[in-house]
Amino acid sequence: MLGSWAGGPGDGGAISTDLPVPAPKKRPILVAAAVAVAVVAAIGWFAFRNLASQPQAAVPAPPPSVGVQVVTEKGVNRSFEFVGRIKAINEVELRARVEGFLEKVLFTEGQHVKAGQLLYQIEKVQYQAEVDRTKANIAIDEAELINAQVQYDRSLDLSKQNFGTQALVDTNKAKLENAKGKLLYDKAALLQAQANLDYTDIRSPIDGRIGRIRHTIGNLVNPASGVLALIVSQDPIYVEFPVSVRDLHIIRDARRDAAGPAGVEGVLAKIEIRVRLSDGREYQYPGTWNFTQPRVDRQTDSLIIRATLPNPNGVLEDGEFVTVMIREKVEEQRLVVPQAALQVDQSGYYALIVDKDRRVVQRRVKTGPNEGADVVVVSGLEAGDQVIVDGIQKVRPGQIVKAMPLPAGG
Repeated sequence: MLGSWAGGPGDGGAISTDLPVPAPKKRPILVAAAVAVAVVAAIGWFAFRNLASQPQAAVPAPPPSVGVQVVTEKGVNRSFEFVGRIKAINEVELRARVEGFLEKVLFTEGQHVKAGQLLYQIEKVQYQAEVDRTKANIAIDEAELINAQVQYDRSLDLSKQNFGTQALVDTNKAKLENAKGKLLYDKAALLQAQANLDYTDIRSPIDGRIGRIRHTIGNLVNPASGVLALIVSQDPIYVEFPVSVRDLHIIRDARRDAAGPAGVEGVLAKIEIRVRLSDGREYQYPGTWNFTQPRVDRQTDSLIIRATLPNPNGVLEDGEFVTVMIREKVEEQRLVVPQAALQVDQSGYYALIVDKDRRVVQRRVKTGPNEGADVVVVSGLEAGDQVIVDGIQKVRPGQIVKAMPLPAGG
């Protein structure tokens, strides 16, 4: 049924239908909106990608900071250091000079002994008996000599009066001379016997410290028994150390400059010899240079120097190693830098400084002796230079840096 008329009287009627009325068409509008959004998103993504792919401007890094110290002058004593060995001035090996059994040992191992002090005693009986026997022989000899003299004088008088023969005079004279010779012989034997008796008392010939006991009481000793004990002198004492020829020339030049017309007195007043012990302490007494070896060692191009040191307290021991310092007594102003500022390579020592343009510059330096934590600079740096002591490993010559001043010893 497609439709029908409906209506009331007078309105002419109306057509009625059952077909639905179609809704408004909205889908094309939504599709167009979605496409527009997608286009905008794509444009934005491509724009972001292009922006991200463009190189960014590099931000310069700040210059590295380094710690610096200013090169200054400091009053220092020019000095040299050498490895030395302490050596006793006197060293005596006690030995037995006669044979016998030890009766007494009169010392303690390691004690200080004086010259002339009795240390060992060997039995004396046989040596005392020999002395007594020789004295008896001398007494007999003296009696015989008197008798021989009387006989000779008598025969000589009789000969002069023609009552005796010349042969008797000659015989008595021979007996007289024989008696004199016998007396001299026994007197010499007495000296030897007395010396042997004295040798039974073994005394110290020097002041010093005695070592350990090699032979105890009751042992038979003789000249072939070896060393009974060792005595080493203590005060004063030597220190010996090798010095290269180059250093010796420098030291001698300093001595001559100091001496002038004063000669040796001026030299000794200028140069000072000090010793540093193995524990780092400096020995309290200075030494006196008293010997230089006359020949240079051909293998080491050095020679031995010896100095004498007071050793009243026995601090220095024979044979120990020490550090010997030869230095001037008068201080002079010299450039010094911290040891931390120095670097070394195949060409020698160098230091890095910061110039007025804040640029790192390498300077080759020639160094002198150490002065505590500092080292003397002979050449290569000037007073006022800012030398890098901290951060050296992170900079290189030509680089711009930020210098941070550090206090001395910092």
